[in-house]
Amino acid sequence: MSHIEEMGSQQILSGQPLKVLDHGFVRVVDRMGDDSAIVQAARVSYSKGTKTQREDAELINYLMRHYHTTPFEMCVIKLHCKMPIFVARQWVRHRTASINEYSCRYSKAPDEIYMPEPERIKLQSASNKQGSGDVVDGSVVDAFSNLCDSVQTITSQALEYGERKGIARELNRINMTVAHYTEWYWLINLHNLFNFLRLRLDAHAQEEMREYAKVLAVIVQAWVPAAYDAFMQYIFHRETFSLKEQLVLAPIAAELLRAIEEDDSPAPADFSAGEWKEFLRKLQSIGELAQ
Repeated sequence: MSHIEEMGSQQILSGQPLKVLDHGFVRVVDRMGDDSAIVQAARVSYSKGTKTQREDAELINYLMRHYHTTPFEMCVIKLHCKMPIFVARQWVRHRTASINEYSCRYSKAPDEIYMPEPERIKLQSASNKQGSGDVVDGSVVDAFSNLCDSVQTITSQALEYGERKGIARELNRINMTVAHYTEWYWLINLHNLFNFLRLRLDAHAQEEMREYAKVLAVIVQAWVPAAYDAFMQYIFHRETFSLKEQLVLAPIAAELLRAIEEDDSPAPADFSAGEWKEFLRKLQSIGELAQ
C-alpha cells in the first residue's frame, strides 16, 4: 500500500494497475463526475464559479452528515479488478454495482493462485467467529503452507491436463479452488462505494478484503477529495448510541451542555456554525433523557 499512497492523484487515476496481494490489482477504467458534480446536483441550478471551494466543501459535509445521498450518486466509476475467488465472493455481496466477470466457460482457467504469507496464517479467533486470531506455531505454519502448495499443484495439473486434452472448459473449471484469481469490471456510484468502504475498511473485515478496500479508498480520495474527507469525518469515524447507551450518557450530556452555555463557549475552530448547533442539539436531546 505504501507505494500507492506515495503516488499522485493523476497517476492513481491514470488507469495503470494498482497492485494488491500477490497477483491482484485494481485499476480505473473510466469515471464520471467529481466533487463539483455533487454540489451541482445538490443545488440543481448551480453554475460553475458562483460558489467558493470552501462553500462547496461545506455543502458536501452537510449532505454527508445528514444522509442526503442522491447527489453522491451523480458520480460513477468503472474499475477493472483482479482478486482471489474467495475475496470476490465477499465482494459480490454488495449488490449495488454492475459486474461483468471473467468466464471460464469461454476462456482458459487462470493459473494464478493466492498464497498467503506465513505471517498471515493465524488461528481462528476465539471472540470473532468469522475472523483470525492469534499467531500460529511456526511448525504448523510450515505444514499448512506445504499442504496448500501441494493442493494447488495438483489443482493446476488437473486444469492443465483438462485444457490439453480438450475437456470442455465449463467442466474443466470444477478443479479451480477459491484461491484462484478471477477478475471483473465493476461499475458503481459513489454513494454505494462509500457503503462498501464503510464495511470493508472496518477492522472486522477479512484482511485480504481490507487490502482491496484500502486501494479503493486511495482511488476515491484522488477522485473526489472533498467527498472522501466528508465520508471519513461523518460516516466512517462516526459513532452511534442506542437508547440504553444514551440513558447512561444523559447526565454527562446535560452537565456538558450546561457548562458550555454558562461559559458561552465558542464553537471550536474546526466546526462550522451549523455543525456546532447540531452538536448542541444532540447534547440537549440526550440530556433531556435524564429528567
